Formats: sequence, structure tokens, C-alpha cells
Amino acid sequence: MASADANPLDLQSSRYARQMRYAPLGVEGQRKLLASTALVVGCGALGSVIANTLARAGVGKLRLVDRDFLELNNLQRQVLYDEDDVAAGLPKAIAAKNRLVKINSSIEIDAVVADVDHTNIEHLLDGVDCLVDGTDNFETRFLLNDAAVKLGIPWIYGGCLGAEGQTLTILPGQTPCLRCLIPEPPPPGTTPTCDSAGILATIINVVASLESNEALKILSGHSEAISRSWTVIDLWDNTLRQIKIDSAHVADCPCCGKREFTWLSGERGSHTAVLCGRNSVQLSFPGRAAVALDQLEAKLAAVGQVTRNKYLVRAAIGPYNVTVFPDGRAVIGGTEDIAEARSVYAKYVGN
Repeated sequence: MASADANPLDLQSSRYARQMRYAPLGVEGQRKLLASTALVVGCGALGSVIANTLARAGVGKLRLVDRDFLELNNLQRQVLYDEDDVAAGLPKAIAAKNRLVKINSSIEIDAVVADVDHTNIEHLLDGVDCLVDGTDNFETRFLLNDAAVKLGIPWIYGGCLGAEGQTLTILPGQTPCLRCLIPEPPPPGTTPTCDSAGILATIINVVASLESNEALKILSGHSEAISRSWTVIDLWDNTLRQIKIDSAHVADCPCCGKREFTWLSGERGSHTAVLCGRNSVQLSFPGRAAVALDQLEAKLAAVGQVTRNKYLVRAAIGPYNVTVFPDGRAVIGGTEDIAEARSVYAKYVGN
């Protein structure tokens, strides 16, 4: 049995030997990884690959947060899970932790089943050295951007659809933030989602690996090596673009320029209410742009039975009835669970 004061790096040197032999990382970089904490928000496609990679690399503490439960269609691209996890009805964060503790029992893994919002994100970021995006919607990403900029925590954005993916590393105070580059989220229903447009697992693995690599640079003390470009990859068309972002810093950016954290304060983002006796949740989005109902109808027709009039679009999708109004307000029928309703909205309506 090892003594209490044994050097944990010595005890695990065989685990990380190949990694430490990479000169830019080395022994000192590995020490920093073991002493670091990363928050992965979202344990789905991107998040499961990211969590797997960071755990195997020896990041000392991983905090994994997800609001969703596993479904069979997740297994095509969400690498930490199997059919037994689906049959058990496990939340993704719990199933992820269960798998990762078998992969690396020497690190600390904190699994949180929660809907990340303005009331809990700062608490979740307590003690965190790097935030990695495994989410599927811009509302959450704008919230992450606000919190990371306010607290000065580096974070890595990633997103995928079809065979295309993109990623961007943000160092508050040094690089443009997400709102410098995307001032406002796209109106709901105007952009496709994985459920409406499909997705290949191959692009997930590529983008998540790029995100993980950036996190390892930051956590090992090598921020100078991070990418200063917005990277966009299309595996089907065999293209890779790197867009320099240094000149994209906006002096009067509401977030990093004026430090107006409207998503973090709750002024922006969805407001929710359980509709008593209706097995439904209402989601509202103050300040959001109007919804183009005709575009949303065409999008939802790919995944359910849709009806539309000048007042609303309604879609029957599996056990859910999704009703969306021109002001962006939505009623998700078939559940009284707010996190589940938000997940359904993100899947089928999008941003």
C-alpha cells in the first residue's frame, strides 16, 4: 500500500508515460493537469467525448453537468454509453461518471444532474480552471460566455451539425468573446438541429478532440499555444477553414466590453412555468426576435405531424406536443419536468 505522502505523479507515471514524453507537455504539464479542475457542460455527443478524453489525460477533477436522460438514438455518437445505460434510464451525467471511474479511478469526478441556468452557473464554476462546451443551444452558450467573462475563466465553444463542426477558444481579456463574434443568437426555428438535419458521429469526434486539446493546453499551463482562430470543418466536403479572430474584438461588446451580463442576470434567456393540470411546461424568451412560423413549420415537418395557422405552429413529436408562438413562447406538452421541456425545445425548435 502506498504511503499517504507518496507523489501521485510517480504512482501513475506508467498511466501517463506516453503523454509526458511529448516535450511541450512534459512532467510539469502533467503535474498541472493533475492539479486542475474542468467543467464540462453537457454530457451528450461532444461532452461524452470531451469527458472521456480529459479523464484519460489525468485532469485531476472533472465536474460533469447535464439535464438529460439517455435514449437509444444517443448511442450512435455518444461514446461513453451502452444499451445497459439506456435500459436503466440513467441520467447522462451519472452514466458518464459510472463509466469514467472505471477508466481512471485516481481522479475526482463530480456528476451533477441539473439544467444549467443563471441561478446555478456561477456555483458550478466555483474552483474551475477551464470550461468546455458540450451543449446543443446558443441560449446556454451565451450564458456560459457571460459567466466565463465575468469570472475570467477560459472556455471553449464547440458545435456540430450534419458533417460540419466548429470550435473557438475564448480567453477573457485576451481574445474576443462569443458575443463579439455572434452578437445575438439566431431566431428560434431558423437554424436546423441534429434531430431535424441529422449528424455524423465522425464530426463529433473531431470537434470534441479539438476542444479537449485546447483544454489540455490551458490546464497544463500552455495558453500561449491555444488556437487564435475560429476553426470550421466539413468532413463530407473535406474542407477546413481557420478564420483569424484577433481583429474581431468589439470595443463596445455588451459582454466583454461593457460587462453587461444580461444572460447571467436572467434578463435574457428562457423563463419557465409548469401549467397546472395540463402536463405541460411553458417556456418564454423575453427580448428574443420573432419566430418565422413558416420556416419553423418546414423544419418540424421532418420530425413530426405539424399544423400551422397565423397564430402558432403545433407539432406532435413522439410523446410531446410542441406549440410555438410568434413571440418565441412555447408550450411543451407531455411533461411537467422543466429540464425535459427545455431539452425538447432545444432538440426540435433550436435557438
